Formats: sequence, structure tokens, C-alpha cells
Amino acid sequence: MSHWLIRIPLVVVFIQQGLTKLPIDAATAEAFGLTLVVWAFVTLGEIGAGVGLVIGGLLGYFKGWVKEIGDLTTRFSGITMASIMTGVIWISEPVSLTYVLLYDNLHVLLWVGGMYFALRGNRT
Repeated sequence: MSHWLIRIPLVVVFIQQGLTKLPIDAATAEAFGLTLVVWAFVTLGEIGAGVGLVIGGLLGYFKGWVKEIGDLTTRFSGITMASIMTGVIWISEPVSLTYVLLYDNLHVLLWVGGMYFALRGNRT
């Protein structure tokens, strides 16, 4: 049950960030230096990862193959979150890893949360 204390804040942040990017348009993508296709993947990935993390957690309460599908959904959502956060950190063009760790704590925390669920799945 305690995994929900990590899961819910991650879900809220990712879904909220994804929804703020709607509607998907080329002008906003260009402002961040991204193509429209990448911007669409980021937007839908943020929303999908948030929803997937909730669904994966709920499916974990079942037995058999449904539980395994929930575990895979959680892991896929986690790696999606970590991938998006890697891109966000990369696009900011930090001067060093130390700079990222000291001054970009939110993105690092979201990356760590995504990696946690990617590596642990529902076996928390």
C-alpha cells in the first residue's frame, strides 16, 4: 500500500504537465526547440505514463496474468517517465552533472521516481 505515497504525486505531476501542453501545436514545440512529432510524443507520453501508473497499480491487486499485466504496465510507465525526464534535463543543456544534481532537483526527483517504478514494477 505504501507505494501509493510515491505513485500518486508522480501521477499528478505527469498528468498535469501533459494536460498543460494541450492542444498540441507546432508553435509551442518550436519554442522548446522540438519538432511537432517529438512534442506530441512528450505530451501523450506524460499523460499516458500517469494513467498507466495508476492502472498498473490497480491491476496489481488482482491475481494471475492480470497482476503480471499490471506489473508490466507499471514498468513501462516508469521507463516512459524516466525517458521524458532525461530529455527534459538534456534539453536544458546543463553545464555539468553536479549542476543538475544541485539545481534541477525536481527533474532529478521525477527521473528517480520513474526509474524506481521501471526497475521495481509492482513488487514494491
